[in-house]
Amino acid sequence: MASYPAGYKYTKDHEWIELSGDRGKVGITDYAQAQLGDVVYVELPEVGATLKQGQSFGTIESVKAVSELYSPVTGEVVEVNGALKDKPESINATPHESWMVVIRLTQPSEASALLDATQYQALIK
Repeated sequence: MASYPAGYKYTKDHEWIELSGDRGKVGITDYAQAQLGDVVYVELPEVGATLKQGQSFGTIESVKAVSELYSPVTGEVVEVNGALKDKPESINATPHESWMVVIRLTQPSEASALLDATQYQALIK
């Protein structure tokens, strides 16, 4: 079974966020990539895009389906992982290291309502 990093927060939509100060790296969980199958394409927002918690920030395409990606928090996209354009399969190989965007949180208190690793693992059992 995959291990879910204890320092991350998780959403019921299977995104993770790794918080550092007022910024958070966002990706999808091992569970999500396993459900999707082989990832072939990721569409991500531009730097400067503003997002509300729960808003779609892009799509992830696999051989099976196209799924929306949802922002775990409200804020502004300050970095985008351009490497995923050329190597989207890294999401399958290392989902908890393959971040998609970095968001500067404008409502930091929202993060406290997200799931911790134990709660997330209970959700996907």
